[in-house]
Amino acid sequence: MNVRLEEKILSQCNRSNGERAVWWRGAWWSRKVLVDLAAQYETRLKESGFKEGNRVAALMPNCPAFLALMIAVWKAGGTMAPLNLQAGLAPTMEALVHSDVSAVFAPQGMDQVTQGLAASGLPAVAVPLDGPLPSFQSRTCERSDPEIAVLFYTSGTTGSPKGVPITHSNLHDNVTKSIFHFKDLESDDIFINVLPNFHTLGFTTSGLLPLLGGYPQAIMPTFMPPEGAIECIKAAEVTVMIAVPTMVALMLGAIARGVEPPSSLRLLVTGGDRFPSRLDARTKQLLGVSVLEGYGLTETSPVVSINESVARRKLGTVGTVLEGYDVEVRDTEDELLPLGAEGTLWVKGPSVFKGYFKAPELTREKIKGEWFNTGDVVRIDEEGYLTILDRATDIIIVGGFNVYPTEVEGVLQQMPGVRECAVVGVEHPVSGEIVKAYITPSGEPKVTARDVISFSKEHLAHYKIPRIVEFIDEMPRSSIGKILKRELRKN
Repeated sequence: MNVRLEEKILSQCNRSNGERAVWWRGAWWSRKVLVDLAAQYETRLKESGFKEGNRVAALMPNCPAFLALMIAVWKAGGTMAPLNLQAGLAPTMEALVHSDVSAVFAPQGMDQVTQGLAASGLPAVAVPLDGPLPSFQSRTCERSDPEIAVLFYTSGTTGSPKGVPITHSNLHDNVTKSIFHFKDLESDDIFINVLPNFHTLGFTTSGLLPLLGGYPQAIMPTFMPPEGAIECIKAAEVTVMIAVPTMVALMLGAIARGVEPPSSLRLLVTGGDRFPSRLDARTKQLLGVSVLEGYGLTETSPVVSINESVARRKLGTVGTVLEGYDVEVRDTEDELLPLGAEGTLWVKGPSVFKGYFKAPELTREKIKGEWFNTGDVVRIDEEGYLTILDRATDIIIVGGFNVYPTEVEGVLQQMPGVRECAVVGVEHPVSGEIVKAYITPSGEPKVTARDVISFSKEHLAHYKIPRIVEFIDEMPRSSIGKILKRELRKN
């Protein structure tokens, strides 16, 4: 029998209806209040004509309404597709068309967005962040397997969105295995849900895990400014935070400027990007906690490995692999490499997805039998600790968001005065990496670094904009004429 997440969540809530479930805008909600809101959402969905196997898109920040919608959609046998509107209008619309959703849910007050969606033929529903769902009419769409719980969208190597269907069983296994693996969790822990729910790390570990594990969660619609997140941690007495390294760096900066640090926080877990080792001592000094790094991907629901406890952590590694998962390190010919060798990580296990949504060729490229090619270059030591060395692609990770150089280069190449360009990531103390653009000018018209940045702002999301621009006469090249980005990274 297949696992149903909504049944697990409701069972957990019904065990103790009076207990705290969600902290929102200064007050705690009981589990019954959350369940009742989800029931109202389910009624509205069914009245709209929503059918089993249909999909809905959520362009929503972290809020109680998002959790209620999630539970309601699952009870109705549907699939959630959380999307990041900050990624830009074009990729968002591309994902909406590709996902073929019955309705799109957006926060109240975003009239321009909802009107634009309605004009394109998509039913747009304006949702209060913590209130009842208004009546609406679903559109007919192609049905998918009701076992698919979430359809995440992540960019491919070209920057185009690709759909990653994750099942109820995938998520349930990943959450339960993560809780079991994470030895420092305690029964009275309180989580903060501040990582964006459109991000698989935030969705699974900050939103879903507390619901399934019976942990209260404090919900923040946005992390910025970091002072707000710090005050939330204090007010809700948060003990566990899952974050990307950028969040940690910004919190440390706020504390260094005089903000009083929270005293309740005792566990800080990072993922989505490398945690700079130089920040570890500063985190211990200012926040009083040691950082535990983990690793995962959207395609693995997401957690693959984590440092299981503060006592057993290895700084600079992303810990050991979850129980029941197999990993292999292979060379460029897909041949198995010995322990300690550097190569591409392949993973197999119950939370690994079965294939991309409507993309059979990409699926065949990335999945061989039961094994998924992560594309990440790693090393595994004799104790099973995993170290991420590099990306097999040239992906730049800015504050936990993927930036694909080909997309940025494609924009810059259209700029008058640019003959050639190449984009790489450079280390940054706050965001982990920032985008750097190397430009070979054509001569006319004459362009400056300011011109390049201004042009980028017109065409790219804020995190994709080059923050450093360097002009060079010629690009370093291989014998076959390929630009050698590894040489550029040395500069």
